[in-house]
Amino acid sequence: MTPKTLLRWHRELVRWRRARYSKRPQGRPPLSAEVQELILRLARENPRWGYKRIQGELLELGIKVSATTIRKLLSRPGLGPAPRRGGTTWRQFLTQQASSMMACDFFTIETMWLKRIYVLVFIELATRRVQLAGCTTNPDGGWVTQQARNFTFHLDERAQPLRFLIHDRDSKFCGPFDEVFATEGMQVVRTPIRAPRANAICERWIRTVRTECLDWLLIFSRRHLEHVLRIYIHHYNRQRPHRALQLQTPEQGEFKRTLPPVDARVHRRDRLGGLLHEYFEAAA
Repeated sequence: MTPKTLLRWHRELVRWRRARYSKRPQGRPPLSAEVQELILRLARENPRWGYKRIQGELLELGIKVSATTIRKLLSRPGLGPAPRRGGTTWRQFLTQQASSMMACDFFTIETMWLKRIYVLVFIELATRRVQLAGCTTNPDGGWVTQQARNFTFHLDERAQPLRFLIHDRDSKFCGPFDEVFATEGMQVVRTPIRAPRANAICERWIRTVRTECLDWLLIFSRRHLEHVLRIYIHHYNRQRPHRALQLQTPEQGEFKRTLPPVDARVHRRDRLGGLLHEYFEAAA
């Protein structure tokens, strides 16, 4: 055995020892995938929360993570500090402001005698509650302005005031119509040209009232149309479940319905000659 062989054996022994110890975990144990996903979720859902705030929320959930670890984890997907983490999206903005927003629009109905009637409706974006403003064959500026005055007459009774009114650029929405709402402290927002999606909730309700009601009836006159629409809107606000409201009705909070027992007798109430059906628990 030569000295060169002895040194080579020593080098291989040192290399084996280092390789053995390098496989052992070093430093703090890594965070689980569930905790990492939770931290990213808290940061994205709360862009104004700093590292310390997220650390405190995790402590309340029984999870102990340092603020430095949170900062390093958020820096990987590009999530910066709280003030620069991200702005509010349009969907978030509209959801936050929906309780103070209302939309309105016109739609037309052809009577049995081919006479065109214009209908003006208002809808609250948060609750989807619909209000019928009126029906007319001549929607001039004076008529439209009077409907605006009638609508704003009861705005002071609301618990939360309205701040925005959305409508399209139809010439029937004249200047005096907007001024009525401006005097009530509301801001009128006009949708872009040929952009019905900007007033999607109101447009979707017009489609609903057509497919569920008006397309199945022959309208004879303006009074007949008002009668039909009042019945349908009452049904829509108090009886018809809405997917955007977790299958509740627009006036669910004002007229709460208790769940009947399983063996209760359920009766049916017909509206508009059986076109609409409403179900309720029979009285004991």
